[in-house]
Amino acid sequence: MNDFIPFVLLVCFVILQRVVELFIAKGNEKWMKQKGAVEFGERHYKYMVTMHVLFFLVFITEKLLLERQLALVWPIFLCLFCFAQFIRIWALASLGRYWNTKILVIAGAEVVRKGPYRFLKHPNYVVVVIELLVVPLLFTSYYTAILFTLLNVIMLMVRIPEEEKALSTLTEYDGAFMDCHRFIPRIVK
Repeated sequence: MNDFIPFVLLVCFVILQRVVELFIAKGNEKWMKQKGAVEFGERHYKYMVTMHVLFFLVFITEKLLLERQLALVWPIFLCLFCFAQFIRIWALASLGRYWNTKILVIAGAEVVRKGPYRFLKHPNYVVVVIELLVVPLLFTSYYTAILFTLLNVIMLMVRIPEEEKALSTLTEYDGAFMDCHRFIPRIVK
């Protein structure tokens, strides 16, 4: 089965999605900064962006140079990918103007407790974890899946604490979820 067209369609879809997200993030950033938002994590942001760009380059290179084929269980991976897209849209819609690729926090802003945030602390990061694993596995690009899953774990070990610190410093984040049960509770320090 020739899988080049599905490969190109998937890569184009994900890249287009990222470009649209960057435009949304830029507009939200402008709005938030007008409201006095403070940016956190500037030092690691450029590495995160670089990691995501390299993901596409490595994935495309592995697929083409090593002639990777569509996985036999591709329907499972495609379903996981679609599920991740549903969670992504739900998370972005729930955060509205507060969603961003950067860590921007408006002092005293009400903590978002709706949508997937009722159940997970960082649903958008769950989506990225799924994507960085599932997208390459769709086309048996195992090196890309392993490498970028590991790099993303390292990135999230920096990013999540930075985001938690920012939210805890400028909002009522620590107490906002005391009355509800989430699948991923706060890690005791």
